[in-house]
Amino acid sequence: MKKLNIVLLSTLLLLTSCAPSMQKDDQDEVVQKEEEPTGQPSIVPTYKLSEDDYRVVLPYRTSAARGATTRQIENRLDIDEVEQGLIRHSKEFFDPNKFYFEEGQYLEQSKVYEWIDELNPVVKEGSKKEEYEKNPRVLSHILEQNFIKRNEDNTVELVGVSIGLALKSQYRFQTEIGGPYYYEQIPKGEMLEKGREVAQVVLEKLRQIEGLQNVPIMFAIYREEAQGAAVPGNFVAKTYVQEGDMSIDEWEGVEEDYILFPSNEAEDKYFDDAQIVNTFGVEIAEFFPNYVGYIGEGFYVNEQLQKLTIEVPIEFNGKAEIIGFAQYTYGLVKDRFPNDYDIEIQISSSQRLEGYIYREAGKEDPVVHLFD
Repeated sequence: MKKLNIVLLSTLLLLTSCAPSMQKDDQDEVVQKEEEPTGQPSIVPTYKLSEDDYRVVLPYRTSAARGATTRQIENRLDIDEVEQGLIRHSKEFFDPNKFYFEEGQYLEQSKVYEWIDELNPVVKEGSKKEEYEKNPRVLSHILEQNFIKRNEDNTVELVGVSIGLALKSQYRFQTEIGGPYYYEQIPKGEMLEKGREVAQVVLEKLRQIEGLQNVPIMFAIYREEAQGAAVPGNFVAKTYVQEGDMSIDEWEGVEEDYILFPSNEAEDKYFDDAQIVNTFGVEIAEFFPNYVGYIGEGFYVNEQLQKLTIEVPIEFNGKAEIIGFAQYTYGLVKDRFPNDYDIEIQISSSQRLEGYIYREAGKEDPVVHLFD
């Protein structure tokens, strides 16, 4: 009983240390300039999750093109990454300590669909397979995000826009309704060329919209993964257009990659990391007979691992087994994985997520959270 109490106390101490770090700022009331002509005050939240996060103005306003992303992008993982990744890249140009985030308010859903149709080739219904292959609809989606600042008179105004252009790596099409689907691979170079062309046209269209004539605009090109892929695609290029400019001069390459563990790609590209993750799985299997495998995802920037997420599905016979499993896995994280990247182990049963173990890059000790 004494040993069990020690185990439970240790777990409790770990649980209390896993709450997110909340950064406190003064709460302010601001008036939305132009956007809210009635002068209804908006609230800027007092806290944000970290220094790197944007604060938002409340009441929260959803995108004017709400729902378009899920209709245009087929892979759920791509939907999440194109939205979150665009925010991540926006931080280079729009400081989250100075500006607030808001979903896009200028491009309505109908306008997004209209532009996508205009910027993709048109193939007549009933055309032959070769015609579709020569004219793929590469552009999937145009995503808008806004960044605003507070003025001294407590109004807020738009100071920047980010535009994410999602393009396909694989074109899926039918030559007739009810017929078979065909799949055409889109080379990265061809996709990039199309993305740059689209960005220039979109820039010219945006400059014709009231309120966007002079704001700086960041464009980022996203390469989708194939439908049903186990990992998302990634951003491949970005550029920043100064306020009032009507043309894009240069693009900066983005070296990001999501890698599935275990996989041949992981073995080929990142052999050392693949071996560490594989050893982790072997050591768990040695002590827990209900373990059936793992699914891992590594996020790389410039070929350096930034975050590793591993889901471990296992059937448990009771809470004590979950605690024991978490303790053993905690030790593996601490002893087997380098601490120069974030790592998260998700422990799940067939019913739910049972808990997770997380260690931030640079920290020595992971934190544990087990759900009741």
